[in-house]
Amino acid sequence: MRRLVDIETGMSLLPVDAIEPGRFLLPEERLAPKQGSHPGKPRLTLLKQKEIFLMKTQFALCSWLLVCLCCVISMSGCGGDDEAEKPPEPVKVSFVSAGPAPGSTLEPDATILLTFDGTPTGVNVSVGDITVDGTTVTVSGPFSPGTLVLTVNWDDGEQTFTYNVNEPPPEGMVLIPAGTFQMGSEDEDASEHEQPVHTVHLDAFYMDIYEVTNAQYKVFVDANPPWQKDKIKDKIDERVHWGGYLDSWDGNNYPSGKADHPVVHVSWYAAVAYAQWVGKRLPTEAEWEYAARGRLAGQKYPWGDTITPANANYGEHVGDTTPVGQYAANGYGLYDMAGNVLEWCLDAYDADFYAASHKSRNPLAGAATIKEILDTFTSIPTDPSRVLRGGSWRFLAQNLRVAYRLSGGPSWTGTNDDDGLRCVRAVTP
Repeated sequence: MRRLVDIETGMSLLPVDAIEPGRFLLPEERLAPKQGSHPGKPRLTLLKQKEIFLMKTQFALCSWLLVCLCCVISMSGCGGDDEAEKPPEPVKVSFVSAGPAPGSTLEPDATILLTFDGTPTGVNVSVGDITVDGTTVTVSGPFSPGTLVLTVNWDDGEQTFTYNVNEPPPEGMVLIPAGTFQMGSEDEDASEHEQPVHTVHLDAFYMDIYEVTNAQYKVFVDANPPWQKDKIKDKIDERVHWGGYLDSWDGNNYPSGKADHPVVHVSWYAAVAYAQWVGKRLPTEAEWEYAARGRLAGQKYPWGDTITPANANYGEHVGDTTPVGQYAANGYGLYDMAGNVLEWCLDAYDADFYAASHKSRNPLAGAATIKEILDTFTSIPTDPSRVLRGGSWRFLAQNLRVAYRLSGGPSWTGTNDDDGLRCVRAVTP
């Protein structure tokens, strides 16, 4: 039987035939050295060398495979976080829209809303104050009258807008913007004189926030002796005041405690005279109804379709006039457009005027122009009657509707402490 022998040590190994093909010899399978053999460092047999060579080769192959695997993983993005470590590209924020639209006419206290497709940073404007709320930038006035050039800068861009800014309203007045509305009514309480409902176009105008008060009217009579109660009979034709002028006053003094109540017992002529003296005029009937509606369409009252004593002074719930502004304002910021006292309008009363003024612009009954009335008002005949609007503290609810029409002779000064006035002024003379 052939055996493997270590030629250096003489160590007898397993028989060659006992070694399974492809298997390395284990240490315990080796025989002890022969007695008397040299105990020195054994030399590796050819088989052992092959064993070591194969082991090294296997190790190198595994290492090479591991390196290749790492390279593949790295190339696929899983072996590192290079991409994730890069900062994200910043998203550019762009302007979307402005409201009101550029080119519009603004009031001095207007606000402009600018919308972006993201939250803008580093925002500043050339005029006004700004508030940034998410994707919306609010630019608020006051803005100076005239042409407004608004430049908005943010980190990603710049925009410039142009607007027209109105003069501020005169003190105690609000702007009623130009517009179109449906005048008249066809509800169950409407009379035939409120029909047909028709389209009316109006230019912008200013209107008094409150009815004219006793205190305001006293300034007028103090400065205009012919219109003082104790002198009017001698100075002015009696036909313009009907004898009951300022009936509740004591001479030229209004009732105690009623400085801020609306003035009553004034004729249409006196109302026109007062309005002209303060640089204003009475509203046309169309202007009055348009303003009374307060941006509401098809509603009965300045605030909506229903009424309670909490809305206005009417139906003798209070029993007298109340100080102006005691009830909520309408959509234009006007007080007492229903109830408290009746208000004179400039127009002559024409029961059939609505049928003739369909699709008209700035309609006026009784004269071709407003100037014609103002220039000759003291000589205007007492017939036809003039228009009264708004109802009063004595009137029933249905007579406080914004479409309700009433007529009165221009010299009528009232007998129920409920006829007064409110003024307007044109935006462009």
